[in-house]
Amino acid sequence: MSIHEKLERLAELRRASEQGGGADRIKAQHERGKLSARERIDLLLDEGSFVELDRFVTHRSTDFGLEDKKVLGDGVVTGYGTIHGRLVYVFSQDFTVFGGSLSEAHAEKIVKLQEMALKNGAPLVGLNDSGGARIQEGVVSLGGYADIFLRNTLASGVVPQVSVILGPCAGGAVYSPAITDFVYMVRGTSYMFVTGPNVVKTVTHEDIDMEALGGADVHASRSGVAHFACDSEPACLSSVRELFEFLPQNNAELPRPGRNDDPPDRQDERLLEVVPDNPNRPYDMHEVIGAVMDGGRFYEVHARFAANILVGFAHLGGHAVGIVANQPAVLAGVLDIDSSDKGARFVRFCDAFNIPLVVFEDVPGFLPGVAQEHGGIIRHGAKLLYAFSEATVPKVTVITRKAYGGAYDVMNSKHIRGDVNLAWPQAEIAVMGPKGAVEILFRKEIAEADDPESAVDQRIEEYRHKFAHPYVAAARGYVDDVIDPRETRPRLISALDMLRNKRDSNPARKHGNIPL
Repeated sequence: MSIHEKLERLAELRRASEQGGGADRIKAQHERGKLSARERIDLLLDEGSFVELDRFVTHRSTDFGLEDKKVLGDGVVTGYGTIHGRLVYVFSQDFTVFGGSLSEAHAEKIVKLQEMALKNGAPLVGLNDSGGARIQEGVVSLGGYADIFLRNTLASGVVPQVSVILGPCAGGAVYSPAITDFVYMVRGTSYMFVTGPNVVKTVTHEDIDMEALGGADVHASRSGVAHFACDSEPACLSSVRELFEFLPQNNAELPRPGRNDDPPDRQDERLLEVVPDNPNRPYDMHEVIGAVMDGGRFYEVHARFAANILVGFAHLGGHAVGIVANQPAVLAGVLDIDSSDKGARFVRFCDAFNIPLVVFEDVPGFLPGVAQEHGGIIRHGAKLLYAFSEATVPKVTVITRKAYGGAYDVMNSKHIRGDVNLAWPQAEIAVMGPKGAVEILFRKEIAEADDPESAVDQRIEEYRHKFAHPYVAAARGYVDDVIDPRETRPRLISALDMLRNKRDSNPARKHGNIPL
């Protein structure tokens, strides 16, 4: 056979590998509102940058009629390319080939990619669309999942890992995405659950469909498993590309600076009006973030889960930063079980990948109640405290209004290695709010007063004058400065510039024991 004939054979095999399960199955995939495995890669990566690996791999099974059903690639497309010009590894499961089920060979392709990502210090993106383990291969396919889980764990905090759920993801398959840093889902076509609706009905007699059990909105708003819920696959993959504007390649690099067209000395008059004069009135912390960040842009993470705390990425004076902010518009911005978990996970991601933290604080405390106490608010709140205490990246806090009780300590206070802590003039830093404090301190006096309501009001004013302001904390150095709200942007940028070469460390140890 001549070289030209061999090249023709190679071209024929390549064309065959790109057909997946065939034209009919690709058409069926499109009719479900889903893209093919290769179409997804094309949308995710920079145009023309994808280089495929292992396109000729096939399964090795000789049981249950599979010996004559070999498909090149074996249900997963793997390789590397670039996003915004930087190296990224990607695998894309192909539902048109054996339902995207994971075989020994399928798993080996993914494992090879994971190991390359670790060796070369580049992110890994998994596009998941699979019916689960390939039943015909039995325990071998289960071993393949475990091999993937192990490498997800070893890569955690070393290279960014992103999971995009674009179809079913059930049983043991859900634990690889659960270990990764960010999970994206698409409404109406992606599902995650350990056991499906039929098993749930059999075991618990609960009648529920796939969307209500493990759809995108459920996981983005209730379980917290998904960080993003998108309306379509193109929108989802575009959002993943946007995420990479803020991330470094690995834990040994700094994030790439953003475009800095926004003047660093810009002052926004809106910041004078955003916090109401009445300390009991809510406001939207998004307005503060938008007025301070470059171009008013905030890439919010976990937007619909535990909305009483906001987390996400932005650029500030060109610095990529992670933002953690109480949200007074939801539950007055209190910390509870879910918001503590959400904040702690995000803080630890930023610390692992050298992303400075900017905290906007307006917290009246931890949410009281039997359900919270019995649900372990002590343990969950300690996660956020632990995460901030452990973090060694630059950490800057702005107290916009309330900073009460233990929650003041938790939200990156000076006492847990906050680097620069600023306060607005209306900040109230105290053990508790004026009303609660007065009712405890002067309970007997109020009970004996001719006009208890007037007595309470009088004592509240005294308490506010003496304690409910930022100057006691500033006098002790717990707050570095009290600033005009309009100065927030330039002061934060100045702090980040100053902290650019910060060096901090934790005691030598194998690892800490975060209160999981």
